[in-house]
Amino acid sequence: MKKTLIIVVGFIIFQMGYSQEQSQNLSLQEAIDFALENNRSAINAARDIDAAEQQKKETTATGLPQINASIDYQNNLKQQVSLLPASAFDPLSGIRQLEDYYDLEDLEIQALPDAPEGFLPITFGTKHSMTAFATLSQKIFDGSYLVGLQSAKVFLEISKNAKIKTDLEVRKAVIEAYGNVLLAEESIQILERNIKVLDKNLFETEKIYQNGLGEEESVEQLQITLSGVKSNLNNVERLKTLAYQMLNITLGLDIYNDLVLTDNLETLTNENISLSILEADNNPEATIDYLIAENDKTSKELLLKLEKSKALPTLNAFINGGYSGFGDDFNFTKKSQDWFGSSLFGVSLDIPIFSSGMRNASTQRAKINLEKAETELTETEQRIKLQIASAKSDYQFAIEDYENKKQNLNLAERIETKNQTKFFEGIGSSFELRQAQTQLYTAQQELLQAMLDVINTKATLETALNTTILN
Repeated sequence: MKKTLIIVVGFIIFQMGYSQEQSQNLSLQEAIDFALENNRSAINAARDIDAAEQQKKETTATGLPQINASIDYQNNLKQQVSLLPASAFDPLSGIRQLEDYYDLEDLEIQALPDAPEGFLPITFGTKHSMTAFATLSQKIFDGSYLVGLQSAKVFLEISKNAKIKTDLEVRKAVIEAYGNVLLAEESIQILERNIKVLDKNLFETEKIYQNGLGEEESVEQLQITLSGVKSNLNNVERLKTLAYQMLNITLGLDIYNDLVLTDNLETLTNENISLSILEADNNPEATIDYLIAENDKTSKELLLKLEKSKALPTLNAFINGGYSGFGDDFNFTKKSQDWFGSSLFGVSLDIPIFSSGMRNASTQRAKINLEKAETELTETEQRIKLQIASAKSDYQFAIEDYENKKQNLNLAERIETKNQTKFFEGIGSSFELRQAQTQLYTAQQELLQAMLDVINTKATLETALNTTILN
């Protein structure tokens, strides 16, 4: 029995130790770094770059020499029959032609039999045949190939810019998810403290009422307040679970992974108050959204070049060589089989002459799309300027609102303390106390939200400015 107990206890300790080892401690910056490597969107964005690299190689290879080989085997299960005139096989046809020039009776030549009539069924070729050929082909000139090389480079650049855009969005998402977890944690701590104070107030108020020195309404008011705070606590605890799960997804972890956050909301708020970022230049050309719009314009320019290149001639060359074998039996694997070699060299020049206006229409359509891309680039530039200005305004307001909410909380705490003292001294009503408590709880939540707003608006501004360094 003692041995069994030791084994069970040891197993429990091992499980507890293993569970603790599985916990992952992360600061905000560590969470960002981890997500940039493991977030699923970031991983796929990196794969897109690899795919673009391969596509560039693929496009380049289409203009290099291509070698292809083929082996064909044919078995004429039932050979095709052709009909030839029987007269073509008449052995006396030459003598019969003499009748046109000589009288055969004078020559004492015996009368010739009649020429055969009708057709004879003939089969040509052999029952089995096999050919093996290799072909070397090379583009000499193709305008679309030159455009394709440029397009491959642009596509690679687009993929790299998309990766930067994804990283910025992932960073912003991690900051928001991390902040939501801290908000839930801080809210739970505050609500638990409030419940503890309310329990004490309710206990004392019930004693006062039982001693005939208070009103029942005072007890009921506190019960209502306590019930509401407990309900909020239950809701926030559920939200905390969801916030952790959202953070896990953003980090690229399993949804039920155990995380321990080492930063707190107040510290992050103070670290993210940096008025110097408000002085940053509003340069839209340095932002990733502008670069992506510029990539789109470049791609439209290349599409216009591609349509124009379709009016140019294309020149290709090829050379092939191989062997052919024939036989009425399948003897191709035997040394006695005869093989006949052949080879061919050729050049192909394709010259577009007339397309009934199709090429012109395609070129004009590509030109219109280019004009649209240029307009969208201008629109993107103006939108980015507004986005940066708006982000700066929101960030500045968040800092000001945070300072205001701190002062409001101090005032709400003082008001609640005064009303609590007045209530227990019998000079204040329970309604006034409940009103002061509600005001205090609201101020607490507003301060937490103001802290989170400072962090999130800073992240939004950094994303708009392409700033990835957490100040």
